[in-house]
Amino acid sequence: MDRRTSVEVIEELLPLSGAAVIDVGCGDGWLTRKMTRDGAHVIGVEVSPKHLAHAQSIPHVGDEHYMQGIAEDLPMPSRSADIVVFFNSLHHVEKAGLFKALREAARVLKPGGILFVSEPLPEGDYFEVMKPVHDETAVRKNAQEALRYGPEFGLLQEKVFTYTDTVKLKDFKAFHDRLTMINPHVRESFDEKEEQLQELFESHGRQTDDGWQFDQPMRVHLMRRS
Repeated sequence: MDRRTSVEVIEELLPLSGAAVIDVGCGDGWLTRKMTRDGAHVIGVEVSPKHLAHAQSIPHVGDEHYMQGIAEDLPMPSRSADIVVFFNSLHHVEKAGLFKALREAARVLKPGGILFVSEPLPEGDYFEVMKPVHDETAVRKNAQEALRYGPEFGLLQEKVFTYTDTVKLKDFKAFHDRLTMINPHVRESFDEKEEQLQELFESHGRQTDDGWQFDQPMRVHLMRRS
């Protein structure tokens, strides 16, 4: 499996210059800002008020802006986007809502528009470290399974491939903060299993001068709106 960064994959596959882009599940907006710097006009959509407020507090790099919303009911008009991006976010949609999320992506895309989905697979060093307190095996598999039905919504698959990304963390505390910020419900379990997690962190990670690195296999689906 090729070792790539997710940024490299996005830069290679997406024609961002001048494109109208919807970043679904944008979190703190790092990818929204990255795509804006690359010439896109990006709307970041985020369900969490906390994450949305964080994204909005960071100085703009261009004309990007943020809206509260969910993948199953995007707050945009039909046929308004050239590209819809789900980066590490589709598996956070409830299983019952996955088809609605795909239908919404198809609705807001212009004919010929691109749906780009990049999802972590339920394997790899980083997955094994987080698994005792946040096992995403089922939800990650559900997301992959749902994408098979893209053609039912006019989303025709053009490319599927996997690669290995690298998760970089300064230290174990950074791992705690990252995991509990995205998934606040795991804090209690994390505290209970902290010793086990520390051991997994050190046995699965590669220590470098800058901190720790962990492999995370990813799968990308590139679909085109018919």
